Amino acid sequence: MTDKRLRGVRAAAALGAVSSLALTLAAAAPVRGQALPGYTPEGAAAERAREERVVRAIVPATLDSFSFALTREPHVAGSPAQARTRDWVLAQTRSWGLRSEARTYRVYLPWATSASLELQAPDRIEFRLSEEPYPQQDPTSALPQYPWVNGYSGVGQAEGQVVYVNYGLYEDYDLLDSMHVSVQGKIVLARYGRSYRGVKARLAERHGAAGLLIFSDPADDGYVRGDVYPDGPYRNPTAAQRGSILNIDGDPTTPGWASVPGARRIDPDSAGFGLAHIPVMPISYDVADDILKRMGPAELPRQEWQGGLPFRYHVGPGPAYARMRVEDDRAGPARGMKDIFDTFAWVPGSERPDEWIIVGGHRDAWNTGANDNVSGTAAVLAAAQAVAGLVRAGERPKRTIVFATWDAEEWGLMGSIEWVEDMARQLGAKAVAYLNQDAIADGSRFGASAAPALKAVIRDVTRVVPSPEGGSIYERWQAQAAKAPAAHGDVVLGNLGGGSDFAPFYNHLGIPSANWGFSGGSGEYHSAYDSYSFVSRFADPGFVHHAASAQLLAVTALRLADADVLPYDYAEAARELRAAATRLRGEAAAAPGPGTVEALAALDRLDATFRDMESAADSLAATRDSVLAAGAGRAGAGAGADAANLELLHVERSLLREGGLRGRPFTRNLTVAADYRNGYANMMLPGIAQALRNREIAEVAREADDLAGRVQAASGRIRAAMGKLGG
Repeated sequence: MTDKRLRGVRAAAALGAVSSLALTLAAAAPVRGQALPGYTPEGAAAERAREERVVRAIVPATLDSFSFALTREPHVAGSPAQARTRDWVLAQTRSWGLRSEARTYRVYLPWATSASLELQAPDRIEFRLSEEPYPQQDPTSALPQYPWVNGYSGVGQAEGQVVYVNYGLYEDYDLLDSMHVSVQGKIVLARYGRSYRGVKARLAERHGAAGLLIFSDPADDGYVRGDVYPDGPYRNPTAAQRGSILNIDGDPTTPGWASVPGARRIDPDSAGFGLAHIPVMPISYDVADDILKRMGPAELPRQEWQGGLPFRYHVGPGPAYARMRVEDDRAGPARGMKDIFDTFAWVPGSERPDEWIIVGGHRDAWNTGANDNVSGTAAVLAAAQAVAGLVRAGERPKRTIVFATWDAEEWGLMGSIEWVEDMARQLGAKAVAYLNQDAIADGSRFGASAAPALKAVIRDVTRVVPSPEGGSIYERWQAQAAKAPAAHGDVVLGNLGGGSDFAPFYNHLGIPSANWGFSGGSGEYHSAYDSYSFVSRFADPGFVHHAASAQLLAVTALRLADADVLPYDYAEAARELRAAATRLRGEAAAAPGPGTVEALAALDRLDATFRDMESAADSLAATRDSVLAAGAGRAGAGAGADAANLELLHVERSLLREGGLRGRPFTRNLTVAADYRNGYANMMLPGIAQALRNREIAEVAREADDLAGRVQAASGRIRAAMGKLGG
């Protein structure tokens, strides 16, 4: 399809989407006089009107045009093409009248320069490591692509018999051990899914593997699920899933501090298990087919190890014998170091400029990255453009809103982590919330995750943003979740784990964060086919879900920016954390042993602090609502509201531990973190949960008592905020 024809399709789809928006906006709009937590009645009415204006200002055609502009070429972090995306974004935000800047960080980012894979026995096959181009259906698929090498792979050659390890999880290696199957000195073949690929690499190396191959099985996102690209949305047989395997937080040469000019550097080879020492390569299921069909003799330990290729899988080792080689530029003149660029567009607050709402999404990709993450970048820009329109009309938000695009997220959240480390003191004092957009439009099913204190805000905002399918996002969300309602009868928001740019804000600095988007289940992820053609044909025709997510982003940012008193819901947070503590207490009680009595007593003490926190938060909400209902917003409560907000900013920070979790110094939030055995999934009360998993009962008591003290401090902040408001 030519560019001209593509533009015609985009225009027609956008016109239909605008008509749909006009029809659904009224259905999604709230009652004018409805109260908003944190607002006076007058303030709520004005806020509702502002929110309706920004929703109307964000239209699918805008998101379509942003996506088209940013997907013209592959733009991997560290490349000249990625620098061009920086310049394009800054030109856009400056054209809207926003003060805009870029921050540069120099980080260790070794680029693969060559990769090869061959089967040497029982047959000789030299594999082609590239996706099939489709220049007519998908012009950018014919452009040069990043090699089939995982980011931060080890370099050199590895060869040996192949052993199939299913998804390469902890429990998969346990099963292999029970079968007396060793991967020592072997090439490990693992399926993508169920854990972060960096965990797969770490476990393969720990078990002595010489190299690792990772493939996307057709049972997970290929032809077993539906028609494959370019005829359908599922993974093409030649598509490989690139991605980082870094197990360190941020630049490996500056662990714990920012990669600014003059920064102290360490040798990345001294970074321990955070960097792989074995070659790690993603392959297509077309390549995996030729290897797996030559595997034997061991049978699968469980039926669920069988994938979707049309033959019986075997574990090995061998007789398949493979040789793989990876080279990169770490030995070159720059020693793998490259510049990365974050961009920022600032909307200074009119009344509380030193309280910041940060809105962000990463700008880099493995190829053209139309969904991951041009979709998120486009949403951030559309929200920025809409808020800039309010500013030009004389309606500046009360708090500062920062619109950011991050670089090198795909390599390990590099751009956001470096900025967080660079700005840690200011962010700790000023940041109200961080709102993230990452791969937001891969289908039509809405989902969201957030810090518990922000979940009520997200639910409320989804009630006022129209769904492309009709009604509000909230109504569609509620309908799709009807088979699994929450205990409180409302829609369920997940908790934040890992894998995207909210992690440094929430896990490291305790800044309440949220992440949402629309998903489907297609198979373009991290391949050459994550392109404008794919998104416009399959993921989000008409760019209507792009626009809906951007509308939600703009409204949420304004809802937080304009509130007289910050609308955190720490009562819901306390209830959720208490439920997690109750589950962990049940686990501790189910495995009695030395120290269990002390651990249970400590968990009971923790439960009491959560009940106290809930009581304090309920009292604060009642006081806040009473004061604001009487019209005592900033004008009436004056310094009281400002002082209350300052206390509320530090409630979540009270739950941090300076030294972080054991073995994870960057992760300081003791309420929720990524599961270190998975990388993506969340772990509630991670210090306690980790100790229970390791059967360290005495440590359970220490962690519970440590957290209880911090919860008491958080409750003190809540009560102090209530006192400032006159409660």
